[in-house]
Amino acid sequence: MMNDAWKAWTKGVSFAMKAGTVSIPYPLLTQYRSLGLGDTEAMLLVQLLAFKQVDQDEFPSMELLEHRMQLQAGEVSKTVRKLLKEGWISIDQFTDEATGRQSESYNLSGMYERLAESMAAEQENSREWRAVSGETPAAESEHRKLEEQARNLFVVFETEFARPLSPMECETISGWIDQDRYPEELIRLALKEAVFAGKVHFRYIDRILLEWNRNRVRTAEDAKAYIQRFRTGGR
Repeated sequence: MMNDAWKAWTKGVSFAMKAGTVSIPYPLLTQYRSLGLGDTEAMLLVQLLAFKQVDQDEFPSMELLEHRMQLQAGEVSKTVRKLLKEGWISIDQFTDEATGRQSESYNLSGMYERLAESMAAEQENSREWRAVSGETPAAESEHRKLEEQARNLFVVFETEFARPLSPMECETISGWIDQDRYPEELIRLALKEAVFAGKVHFRYIDRILLEWNRNRVRTAEDAKAYIQRFRTGGR
């Protein structure tokens, strides 16, 4: 039986892991091998994401990366050079106009672009497979409809976020439509609620959709009624 000290320790570790969650593009985990990355290259990309998102460090030193990845001296710099050469990452330089101080940061746009290209190729292969396998016109029409809904929502979200969406964010929207089967109008309302709450990010929108789903909110009318009850304290 666990003693109180052990329970307290495990609870603390659990909290620390939750507080330090890193958002990693799913295709990076599932396709890195087919994209020509080895374990070390893929893990270095994951570590750069972690430094950016959790440690707020845009340009971790080679020593820090070596320590975290438990690699020998020189191994990280060799891997960084390879990722730079192959276009997975780049290095941006900035100059503070007030102090003249220069700083650098790792730019992961190349990684997102490579992953997006891989996702597009996979989708194209899927369409070709459906054609070869004789998918019914009705099913193919449904696929086209879902893709069109996703494209429309991409535009809506990019307008609201005032920036292009990342491949991971595009995949999240596609998942809401393809896998979760949320109606487009419901996703639009969830975005509107996030804007209203001043929490315009995907995690918050996803929580709204999950809560609505648990409470059997299926249509825009259901959502509006639920929102009204929520705001008036009548839940």
